[in-house]
Amino acid sequence: MWEQGFIETERGIFEYFTAGQGAPLAIAHLYMAFDERGNLSANPFTGHYKVYLINTRGAGHSVQAENENQLSIKGVIKDLEAIRSTLRIDKWAFAGHSTGGMLALQYAIEAPDALTKIIAGCTAASKEYAAHKNSIYCSENKHFSRIVEIMELLNNPDTAPEERQTLGYEWALMSYYSEDKLMEANKRPNSGRTVGENLDHFRKVEVKNYDLRNQLNNINIPAYIYAGRYDAQCPVEFGVEIAELISHSQLIVFEESNHNPFIEEEEKFKAFVRMTV
Repeated sequence: MWEQGFIETERGIFEYFTAGQGAPLAIAHLYMAFDERGNLSANPFTGHYKVYLINTRGAGHSVQAENENQLSIKGVIKDLEAIRSTLRIDKWAFAGHSTGGMLALQYAIEAPDALTKIIAGCTAASKEYAAHKNSIYCSENKHFSRIVEIMELLNNPDTAPEERQTLGYEWALMSYYSEDKLMEANKRPNSGRTVGENLDHFRKVEVKNYDLRNQLNNINIPAYIYAGRYDAQCPVEFGVEIAELISHSQLIVFEESNHNPFIEEEEKFKAFVRMTV
């Protein structure tokens, strides 16, 4: 189990969880709430880093947002910087999966002096991923109508916990190369509950103007990028694009993975994490 902590910063009180030993590494996601079970995408890093798994504003027991700007990617980075400073960490690495990867890219642009490296996976540098026919978020994709319905239901406070669990499984299944791997993942301790308000802000506000491509060539810290060959959320082309735009970045494509290579190709993912140390 991960150890729970709270940190009082100038921007409010934030909940976080720690595990592992080594150099500090922060992990966060734009619309997930974590708990003592940790997260399957974060677990592989604990063998090499002291990991800070952070609940962003509005998630878990962290401070609530007072306005929508605080839920933006740049707003989250300001919160992360307040947390890092209050913890008296000179620099840390930042790893992010999916929208956490978007955070990583923006973080490296906004505050490179606070970072030793970034690790970003199954993500994209612009909103164009949602227009790709292989993405479930594209209106031309066969899953699009259903995924919108699922997100609306998850954002509805009247949706019962049992239905939320079923909806979460259905959404996850679209993002696994093999249902067997999803069933295996569900047997392990894991957290990452979807926070409806944060998800709603991301998909209806934030993503509309999201495009970092022209700024990626300014990133000059080590960047480790990973992608799943069959990613149904952020197709593999967008991971390749990120790696091409960041000088001296390293890219790993997991050839038998959808959106979750840390489970779908677990041993290869562990080897990738070792490469980042």
